[in-house]
Amino acid sequence: MGIRKYKPTTPSSRWTRSSDFKEVTADKPYKPLLRPLKKTGGRNVYGRITVRHQGGGHKRMYRLIDFKRDRLDESAKVLTIEYDPNRSGRIVLVEYPGGQKRYCIAPLDLKPGDTIISSYKPEIEIKPGNCLPLRYIPLGVSIHNLELVKGKGGQIVRSAGTQASLTAKENDIGHVRMPSGEVRLVHLDCRATIGQVSNVEHETITFGKAGRKRWLGIRPTVRGLAMNPVDHPHGGGEGKSGQGNPHPVSPWGQPTKGFKTRKKTKYSDKFIVKKRR
Repeated sequence: MGIRKYKPTTPSSRWTRSSDFKEVTADKPYKPLLRPLKKTGGRNVYGRITVRHQGGGHKRMYRLIDFKRDRLDESAKVLTIEYDPNRSGRIVLVEYPGGQKRYCIAPLDLKPGDTIISSYKPEIEIKPGNCLPLRYIPLGVSIHNLELVKGKGGQIVRSAGTQASLTAKENDIGHVRMPSGEVRLVHLDCRATIGQVSNVEHETITFGKAGRKRWLGIRPTVRGLAMNPVDHPHGGGEGKSGQGNPHPVSPWGQPTKGFKTRKKTKYSDKFIVKKRR
């Protein structure tokens, strides 16, 4: 697992940094766990663009990921570590007794041949890949794929290199420090997977050229300042001029550029002990 640099034979290759994929052990995905993934181009059912700067990109197949880890008290053997085009972290293909195979998010330092287990019992070993309730996880241990509702499956801390940690336990409630620095209340019966998500070097990758963003389905973004007044509130002016607006806005006049959009009375505020900012 590392970052690959290129000889500067072209202007784009001078700055390109990509993953070397040395930790990936399979050339092709496991077909029964693939599903078609249809592109929307950022358009809703009426054909109107609701998310800008999306479209094109390479075709992908979706990998069915087992976020619930609901096969309990059965040891699963890690077969391969694979690349997933739909997420930043790697995934692992595991095989349960009876031959059933599933994909899971790959924690750091998990290798083919290792075994992982999911359980509600306290005697489960604390090692990367094992899934158990927060009640039985020691304070300070790195966790990922964290449930917010018991039995719903992991919802947060799933992207490359992320990890959370349990900082305190009070009765049936745990204090979990998120990757953002936020401290949140989570019921101790909710489960999490031990370890940090793999592909830690993901944040050091640089695209190097516009074309690599197009391969990912990301279309160009034009600054409002560079537009005409008819197209954006920041547009117009003679030559290179400032935006002119003391309160930066979106093309539709909504405050932006650092403006907080979180509701003053959001339902989840009661679960947040310390905000990330």
